[in-house]
Amino acid sequence: MRRIFLHTVAAAIMAYGFASLKYMPVDQFISSQKGGHSQFLTIIGLWLAIMTMTLGVASDLFPTITVFRKIKRLVLMVALPISTIVTTVYWTLLIFWTEMILAARPIPIKSPSPDELVPSFSEPTILRIPLKIDLALHAVPAISLLAEFFFVERKYSRGQAVYGGILMTALACSSYAPWIEYCAKSNGSFPYPFLTDAPFDVRVMIYVGLSTFALVTFWIMNSLHA
Repeated sequence: MRRIFLHTVAAAIMAYGFASLKYMPVDQFISSQKGGHSQFLTIIGLWLAIMTMTLGVASDLFPTITVFRKIKRLVLMVALPISTIVTTVYWTLLIFWTEMILAARPIPIKSPSPDELVPSFSEPTILRIPLKIDLALHAVPAISLLAEFFFVERKYSRGQAVYGGILMTALACSSYAPWIEYCAKSNGSFPYPFLTDAPFDVRVMIYVGLSTFALVTFWIMNSLHA
Protein backbone atom coordinates (compact mmCIF):
# COMPACT_ATOMS: atom_id res chain seq x y z
CA MET A 1 0.00 0.00 0.00
CA ARG A 2 2.82 2.39 0.86
CA ARG A 3 4.48 1.68 -2.48
CA ILE A 4 1.31 2.45 -4.41
CA PHE A 5 0.94 5.67 -2.42
CA LEU A 6 4.52 6.73 -3.20
CA HIS A 7 4.24 5.92 -6.87
CA THR A 8 0.84 7.47 -7.53
CA VAL A 9 1.32 10.63 -5.46
CA ALA A 10 4.79 11.30 -6.85
CA ALA A 11 3.64 10.75 -10.45
CA ALA A 12 0.60 12.99 -9.89
CA ILE A 13 2.66 15.84 -8.42
CA MET A 14 5.20 15.71 -11.23
CA ALA A 15 2.46 15.53 -13.87
CA TYR A 16 0.83 18.55 -12.24
CA GLY A 17 4.11 20.46 -12.45
CA PHE A 18 4.52 19.71 -16.15
CA ALA A 19 0.87 20.47 -16.98
CA SER A 20 1.14 23.81 -15.13
CA LEU A 21 3.87 25.02 -17.47
CA LYS A 22 1.33 25.82 -20.17
CA TYR A 23 -0.13 28.50 -17.89
CA MET A 24 3.25 30.21 -17.39
CA PRO A 25 3.73 33.53 -19.27
CA VAL A 26 6.86 32.26 -21.02
CA ASP A 27 5.32 28.98 -22.21
CA GLN A 28 4.22 30.40 -25.56
CA PHE A 29 7.75 31.51 -26.38
CA ILE A 30 9.40 28.23 -25.31
CA SER A 31 6.80 26.16 -27.17
CA SER A 32 7.52 28.13 -30.35
CA GLN A 33 11.22 27.19 -30.22
CA LYS A 34 12.88 24.16 -31.73
CA GLY A 35 12.53 21.36 -29.18
CA GLY A 36 10.09 23.25 -26.97
CA HIS A 37 10.26 22.17 -23.35
CA SER A 38 12.22 19.04 -24.28
CA GLN A 39 15.34 21.22 -24.59
CA PHE A 40 15.51 21.27 -20.81
CA LEU A 41 17.23 18.44 -18.95
CA THR A 42 14.73 19.15 -16.17
CA ILE A 43 11.86 18.05 -18.40
CA ILE A 44 13.65 14.97 -19.70
CA GLY A 45 14.48 13.98 -16.13
CA LEU A 46 10.87 14.67 -15.15
CA TRP A 47 9.55 12.37 -17.88
CA LEU A 48 11.94 9.62 -16.82
CA ALA A 49 10.88 10.03 -13.17
CA ILE A 50 7.19 9.86 -14.12
CA MET A 51 7.92 6.77 -16.22
CA THR A 52 9.67 5.17 -13.24
CA MET A 53 6.73 5.88 -10.94
CA THR A 54 4.20 4.67 -13.54
CA LEU A 55 6.12 1.42 -13.98
CA GLY A 56 6.15 1.19 -10.19
CA VAL A 57 2.36 1.38 -10.10
CA ALA A 58 2.14 -1.31 -12.78
CA SER A 59 4.53 -3.50 -10.78
CA ASP A 60 2.47 -2.92 -7.62
CA LEU A 61 -0.80 -3.86 -9.30
CA PHE A 62 0.59 -6.79 -11.27
CA PRO A 63 3.45 -8.22 -9.16
CA THR A 64 3.55 -11.48 -11.11
CA ILE A 65 4.42 -9.62 -14.33
CA THR A 66 8.12 -9.17 -13.63
CA VAL A 67 8.84 -7.25 -16.83
CA PHE A 68 7.46 -4.06 -15.23
CA ARG A 69 9.98 -4.18 -12.40
CA LYS A 70 12.85 -5.06 -14.73
CA ILE A 71 12.12 -2.10 -16.99
CA LYS A 72 11.64 0.15 -13.96
CA ARG A 73 15.10 -0.75 -12.62
CA LEU A 74 16.62 0.04 -16.00
CA VAL A 75 14.87 3.42 -16.25
CA LEU A 76 15.71 4.18 -12.62
CA MET A 77 19.41 3.73 -13.37
CA VAL A 78 19.16 6.69 -15.79
CA ALA A 79 16.46 8.74 -14.05
CA LEU A 80 18.03 8.79 -10.58
CA PRO A 81 21.39 10.38 -11.48
CA ILE A 82 19.77 12.81 -13.94
CA SER A 83 17.23 14.00 -11.37
CA THR A 84 19.96 14.26 -8.74
CA ILE A 85 22.06 16.45 -11.05
CA VAL A 86 19.07 18.62 -11.99
CA THR A 87 18.13 19.21 -8.35
CA THR A 88 21.70 19.87 -7.19
CA VAL A 89 22.70 22.18 -10.04
CA TYR A 90 19.36 23.98 -10.33
CA TRP A 91 18.92 24.96 -6.69
CA THR A 92 22.60 25.82 -6.23
CA LEU A 93 22.61 28.17 -9.22
CA LEU A 94 19.13 29.51 -8.46
CA ILE A 95 20.17 30.55 -4.96
CA PHE A 96 23.67 31.86 -5.67
CA TRP A 97 23.89 32.63 -9.41
CA THR A 98 20.33 33.04 -10.68
CA GLU A 99 21.34 34.58 -14.00
CA MET A 100 23.30 31.42 -14.88
CA ILE A 101 20.25 29.13 -14.72
CA LEU A 102 17.28 31.37 -15.56
CA ALA A 103 17.40 33.02 -18.96
CA ALA A 104 15.74 36.33 -19.69
CA ARG A 105 12.98 35.43 -22.11
CA PRO A 106 10.28 37.42 -23.92
CA ILE A 107 6.73 36.88 -22.74
CA PRO A 108 3.59 37.32 -24.88
CA ILE A 109 1.98 40.74 -24.57
CA LYS A 110 -1.27 39.41 -25.94
CA SER A 111 -2.61 36.31 -27.59
CA PRO A 112 -2.46 36.47 -31.38
CA SER A 113 -5.73 37.20 -33.14
CA PRO A 114 -6.82 35.04 -36.06
CA ASP A 115 -5.36 37.68 -38.40
CA GLU A 116 -1.95 37.60 -36.67
CA LEU A 117 0.56 34.97 -37.70
CA VAL A 118 3.08 35.79 -34.97
CA PRO A 119 2.25 36.78 -31.36
CA SER A 120 3.66 39.98 -29.83
CA PHE A 121 6.35 39.56 -27.16
CA SER A 122 7.76 41.87 -24.53
CA GLU A 123 11.43 42.61 -23.90
CA PRO A 124 13.29 39.61 -22.42
CA THR A 125 12.58 39.26 -18.71
CA ILE A 126 13.74 36.82 -16.04
CA LEU A 127 10.65 35.18 -14.56
CA ARG A 128 10.44 32.84 -11.57
CA ILE A 129 7.81 30.14 -11.62
CA PRO A 130 5.63 29.69 -8.51
CA LEU A 131 7.35 27.75 -5.72
CA LYS A 132 4.91 24.83 -5.72
CA ILE A 133 5.49 24.27 -9.44
CA ASP A 134 9.23 24.78 -8.98
CA LEU A 135 9.30 22.07 -6.32
CA ALA A 136 7.21 19.72 -8.46
CA LEU A 137 9.70 20.08 -11.31
CA HIS A 138 13.03 20.45 -9.53
CA ALA A 139 12.69 18.64 -6.20
CA VAL A 140 9.99 15.96 -6.27
CA PRO A 141 11.65 13.88 -9.03
CA ALA A 142 14.90 13.48 -7.07
CA ILE A 143 13.16 13.00 -3.72
CA SER A 144 10.72 10.38 -5.04
CA LEU A 145 13.44 8.50 -6.94
CA LEU A 146 15.71 8.46 -3.89
CA ALA A 147 12.82 7.09 -1.83
CA GLU A 148 12.15 4.52 -4.54
CA PHE A 149 15.78 3.42 -4.66
CA PHE A 150 16.49 3.21 -0.93
CA PHE A 151 13.13 2.00 0.38
CA VAL A 152 11.62 0.00 -2.48
CA GLU A 153 14.35 -1.25 -4.80
CA ARG A 154 17.33 -3.42 -3.99
CA LYS A 155 20.81 -2.13 -4.77
CA TYR A 156 22.41 -2.83 -8.12
CA SER A 157 25.10 -5.49 -8.26
CA ARG A 158 28.68 -4.34 -8.72
CA GLY A 159 28.64 -5.30 -12.38
CA GLN A 160 25.30 -3.57 -13.00
CA ALA A 161 26.46 -0.41 -11.23
CA VAL A 162 29.85 -0.19 -12.92
CA TYR A 163 29.18 -1.35 -16.47
CA GLY A 164 25.48 -0.49 -16.62
CA GLY A 165 26.10 2.90 -15.05
CA ILE A 166 28.87 3.75 -17.51
CA LEU A 167 26.77 2.59 -20.47
CA MET A 168 23.65 4.50 -19.41
CA THR A 169 25.62 7.65 -18.62
CA ALA A 170 27.38 7.54 -21.98
CA LEU A 171 24.09 7.01 -23.81
CA ALA A 172 22.39 9.85 -21.91
CA CYS A 173 25.25 12.29 -22.54
CA SER A 174 25.68 11.35 -26.21
CA SER A 175 21.92 11.79 -26.73
CA TYR A 176 21.24 15.01 -24.82
CA ALA A 177 24.35 17.02 -25.77
CA PRO A 178 23.83 16.76 -29.57
CA TRP A 179 20.10 17.39 -29.08
CA ILE A 180 20.50 20.75 -27.32
CA GLU A 181 23.34 21.73 -29.65
CA TYR A 182 20.96 21.10 -32.56
CA CYS A 183 18.14 23.04 -30.91
CA ALA A 184 20.44 25.94 -30.00
CA LYS A 185 21.62 26.22 -33.60
CA SER A 186 18.02 26.89 -34.63
CA ASN A 187 17.00 28.95 -31.60
CA GLY A 188 20.14 31.08 -31.32
CA SER A 189 20.59 30.25 -27.64
CA PHE A 190 20.68 27.34 -25.22
CA PRO A 191 17.95 26.60 -22.66
CA TYR A 192 20.42 27.47 -19.88
CA PRO A 193 22.43 30.73 -19.86
CA PHE A 194 25.61 29.05 -18.57
CA LEU A 195 25.69 27.06 -21.82
CA THR A 196 24.84 30.05 -24.03
CA ASP A 197 27.73 32.02 -22.55
CA ALA A 198 30.23 29.17 -22.99
CA PRO A 199 32.21 28.40 -26.16
CA PHE A 200 31.94 24.94 -27.69
CA ASP A 201 35.01 23.46 -26.02
CA VAL A 202 33.82 24.63 -22.61
CA ARG A 203 30.36 23.21 -23.27
CA VAL A 204 31.92 19.84 -24.08
CA MET A 205 33.77 19.95 -20.75
CA ILE A 206 30.48 20.82 -19.00
CA TYR A 207 28.71 17.87 -20.63
CA VAL A 208 31.50 15.48 -19.69
CA GLY A 209 31.87 16.95 -16.20
CA LEU A 210 28.17 16.73 -15.36
CA SER A 211 27.96 13.21 -16.79
CA THR A 212 30.93 12.13 -14.69
CA PHE A 213 29.36 13.75 -11.63
CA ALA A 214 26.11 11.86 -12.32
CA LEU A 215 27.93 8.56 -12.68
CA VAL A 216 29.99 9.00 -9.51
CA THR A 217 26.89 10.12 -7.61
CA PHE A 218 25.08 6.98 -8.75
CA TRP A 219 27.97 4.81 -7.60
CA ILE A 220 28.05 6.52 -4.21
CA MET A 221 24.29 6.12 -3.73
CA ASN A 222 24.46 2.47 -4.73
CA SER A 223 27.31 1.85 -2.28
CA LEU A 224 25.26 3.46 0.51
CA HIS A 225 22.28 1.22 -0.19
CA ALA A 226 21.88 -1.49 2.44
